[in-house]
Amino acid sequence: MKGLVVKNTGSWYTVLCDGGQLIDSKIKGNFRLKGIRSTNPVAVGDRVELVTNQEGTAFITAIEDRRNYIIRKSQNLSKQSHIIAANVDQAILVVTINRPQTSTTFIDRFLASAEAYRVPVILVFNKTDLLDEDELRYQQMMMTLYDTIGYQCFAISAKHGEGMEALKAQLEGKITLLSGNSGVGKSTLINQLVPGANLRTAEISDAHNTGQHTTTFSEMIALPQGGWLIDTPGIKGFGTFDMEPEELTSYFKEIFRFSKDCRFSNCTHTHEPGCAVLKALEDHYIAESRYQSYLSMLEDKDGSKYREAY
Repeated sequence: MKGLVVKNTGSWYTVLCDGGQLIDSKIKGNFRLKGIRSTNPVAVGDRVELVTNQEGTAFITAIEDRRNYIIRKSQNLSKQSHIIAANVDQAILVVTINRPQTSTTFIDRFLASAEAYRVPVILVFNKTDLLDEDELRYQQMMMTLYDTIGYQCFAISAKHGEGMEALKAQLEGKITLLSGNSGVGKSTLINQLVPGANLRTAEISDAHNTGQHTTTFSEMIALPQGGWLIDTPGIKGFGTFDMEPEELTSYFKEIFRFSKDCRFSNCTHTHEPGCAVLKALEDHYIAESRYQSYLSMLEDKDGSKYREAY
């Protein structure tokens, strides 16, 4: 029997079988021993093979080859990864300028990881209804920056339904991963996109301007217009996994474009003479925030950076 993993609660996986039935499943005991360095060897979005048992549940016995996935470092185990979702057409990263503020480093780490696994990303700037004039100007500046690099951006208010129609058109018929910091309004956005979803939302902590986790597991939610949303728990930091320093340049689109003109083929773009990236940074063709994100990821090899909240 084959099916699609549509929910992962940590110990159980809900599989939508090709025949249409939902079956609660577990991983067969020796499944974890096959060299998968992950806290969750099976992820939402995986196509799997399973064998049912007398209790009406099933064991997952195999995973079909993935066409892509999004991965980050495990929060607790430095040698392991956590697969956020598999087999996605695109990802939406929900960000907010305030209440809470999403850092550019967090955005850039997510974008670089998505580039590494060939997943297109749409940036959705939520809570525009809460911004004052200065914050709206800053948001527009951010949107212009990422749009210029090559990332599609939307400004919305999920709470009031503003800007939703254009976004809905981008989701039709596609499997879309939804991610972002806690408190940026992912559950509110899903409630707008899927009438009747009734996901729980939480207020932002005024003391720390941070969000609270309202989603505790990953789940695929069917969209009325066709397609799926993969809802994931809010994350504080985004530690990158298995990225070599020499590969990192290619995950920053604009840095990669200029790097082709560097004098040395193994240029790290930090100090070398004839570095075209440093020249482009000096001439403001590369944003300082993006370059700082690149440097922070270069430093990840110290083994502790991923624990910080970006």
